[in-house]
Amino acid sequence: MSMKTERLQVLIDATQRDRLEQTAAARGVSVASLVRHAIDVVYPPRADRRAAAAADILAAEPMAVPEVGELRAELDRLRGGE
Repeated sequence: MSMKTERLQVLIDATQRDRLEQTAAARGVSVASLVRHAIDVVYPPRADRRAAAAADILAAEPMAVPEVGELRAELDRLRGGE
């Protein structure tokens, strides 16, 4: 575990604080640890985002793809090179 060196102050309402405290207690962790984990899940490091995007692409349903010439012509049109 890395040493924490940055402090962040965030104002939340009482309901949010209660939810955090209840969840942290149920998981046996501190509220701070729960918040750090939530940040990592919602805003993962770049490598994790790339891996997740690749997994999404690989899991996607197959789709019809035009021939190479048609694709090039479409790209040219989109780029304004008609």
